[in-house]
Amino acid sequence: MKRRVAILISGRGSNMAALIDAAKAADFPAEIVAVISNRADAPGLGRAVASGIPTVVIESKPFGKDRVGFEAVLQRALDEHKVELICLGGFMRLFTAEFVQRWYGKMLNIHPSLLPSFPGLDPHGQALKAGVRLSGATVHFVIPETDAGPIIMQGAVEVADDDTPETLSQRILGIEHRIYPEALRLLASGRLRLEGDLCKTTGGAGRDGTLISPRTI
Repeated sequence: MKRRVAILISGRGSNMAALIDAAKAADFPAEIVAVISNRADAPGLGRAVASGIPTVVIESKPFGKDRVGFEAVLQRALDEHKVELICLGGFMRLFTAEFVQRWYGKMLNIHPSLLPSFPGLDPHGQALKAGVRLSGATVHFVIPETDAGPIIMQGAVEVADDDTPETLSQRILGIEHRIYPEALRLLASGRLRLEGDLCKTTGGAGRDGTLISPRTI
């Protein structure tokens, strides 16, 4: 039985599209049953409709700082669609600790840096300012602290000397589209387990995971 997944968006839905495409495969262990946006003008809604995915709009602006009220409406929508897992895809709304705890171990987020480095805003600018040679993206479980949950999967790219935040962002976006569906696959197939603050994977293949930058040999 495929796990039922909702994707929460606020904008273009780039990672949403990658998840929807991956879920089309017959052997993918999850199905996207709803795309929920807190903005009626989110471009991703049109992409979801074009893919045949039901959409829900719950405008967050009228709720102001009333997170509990917003989350009550959101939870009703999740219940109506019998959602089991949540993927955040550029969802620009903070949750209460109570909502996060309710979905602990069942709600994923993706952040465009190699966490725990460069959480929060402008991760690409942070990476370039720090002079790192590798950057990338991280899929993690959501906890009340921003960009701080147990790490599920990461992917890296080399940082070039002439990179700008825009060029680095574009390359990392390609990594995001690869690792987010794979992280969801692991979760939906029951291959992840939480041990305290750490996420462990079962049944992983052994491999040489060496990545060195800059390349000198």
